[in-house]
This record gives sequence, structure tokens and C-alpha cells, in this order.
Amino acid sequence: MLLVAAVALGLAIGLVVGSVGGGGAILALPVLVYVLGEPVGPAASGSLVVVAVAAAVGGASLARAGQVCWRIALPFCLPAAAGALIGTLAGDEVDAALLVLLFVPVMLVASFATWQRAGAGADTDERGCPAPPLAHMLVAGLAVGLLTGFFGVGGGFVIVPVLTLWFSVGFRRAVATSLVIITLTGVVALASHLAAGSDIDYAITATLALPTALGAFIGTRVSARLPAQALARAFAVVVCVVALLLLADVLVLGGPPGS
Repeated sequence: MLLVAAVALGLAIGLVVGSVGGGGAILALPVLVYVLGEPVGPAASGSLVVVAVAAAVGGASLARAGQVCWRIALPFCLPAAAGALIGTLAGDEVDAALLVLLFVPVMLVASFATWQRAGAGADTDERGCPAPPLAHMLVAGLAVGLLTGFFGVGGGFVIVPVLTLWFSVGFRRAVATSLVIITLTGVVALASHLAAGSDIDYAITATLALPTALGAFIGTRVSARLPAQALARAFAVVVCVVALLLLADVLVLGGPPGS
């Protein structure tokens, strides 16, 4: 029964990743902890595997279609990698229940930003890839890297709003570029977690990662046929609901397993 649930949830997470360019680890972390019974620490590392694999599959599909803004993706990844290293070291010093409590407001902010992005107007990918100031990319990359390392998330729920609202990238190009950034920074963050001594149950992680990768591939296909605003707002609602459930679990039920 748990296997069926993991496959179904993995496909759903992958659809989110492929459709809106991130947010998979926001959902993968609770699934690993509450459905598959992983402690928070290994689950944070495992979620990086899940989201990096899914992002690589989705990003490769969109890169072949010429949707990735490489002039943004590559400079963005360098400070993001440095931030991931710092975030990993900081996250290792925080209690599991406190880590979840700190994660909740991040999710709520992501939900609000995604909803706001959805109301920003129609997609404008035809304008091509802008060239944001290097300083802006350094600051945004560092912030995303810190979140990636600290919480064990891919950062896409922050990257896409940054690309669309701050860098003026069209929504669909932002999704493709986000997936490339997530892949590269997720690998660095995962290496940092492993170097810091984090354990991963690879069997459990693969149970979620494989259907998530398939879902991401499908998501890149489906998103081209669905309204971008509806996709983004549905994602915002899901993230908000998960955040509130996590908060209730910590405050009312005593927190996640292993805390």
C-alpha cells in the first residue's frame, strides 16, 4: 500500500516539477517523512535526490526545445552552489522539529509569491532571454543556495518567481531555466549533505524518485497545453495546504518521526 502511495505521490510531485519549474522538494520532503517513514535528516538529503533527478529529466526535455536561458542559468548556479554549502552546515545544527517550523514560513512565502506571479499577466516568452545585472544574479543565487542546503529543497519555488518578477523572464522560459538551476545546485547540495555525514536510504528514495522523474517528463508535455496561470495557482494552494499540515503536526501531534 505504501508503494502504491509513493508511486502516485511521486507522479504528482513530478507533474508539479515539470509544469511549474520547481516545488518538488517542498512536497517530496513531507512524503518521505510522513508516508515513507524517513527521519527528517535523511529525508532532507533524499528529497535532493528526488528533485535533482526529476529536474534533470524535465530540464533536458525543455532544453531540447530551446527554452532554457543559459545566460542566466550558468551564472546563477555558481553563487547558489556556495550558498548550498553554507546552508548545509547551518542546517545540521538545527533540531528536526525546529527545522520543520522554519520550513513552514518559507513554504507560505513561496505560495504567496507563486500566486502573485500567476496574476502578473500572460506569458511573454517571445521576448527572449533578458540579461539581468550580474549583482542581482549573485544575490539571488546565494539566497536560493542557502535554502537548498539548509532545508534540503531544490529551490525552484523561489527561483521561478525571481526569474519572472525580478528578471522579467517569460513564465515558460523561467520553468525551463529553473529546472537546469535546480539540477546543478541540487547535486552540489546533495554532495554537501553526504560529506557532512548524512545517510540516505537509497531504496526508499528510489521508490519516490523514479515515478517523480516520469511525472516531470509528463509535466513538461502537459504544461504546454494548460493555462500557466491555473497551473501556478493550483501549485500555490497545494504548497499552502502542506505548510499548514506540517505546522499542525509539529504544534499538535508532536512533530515528525525522529524529532
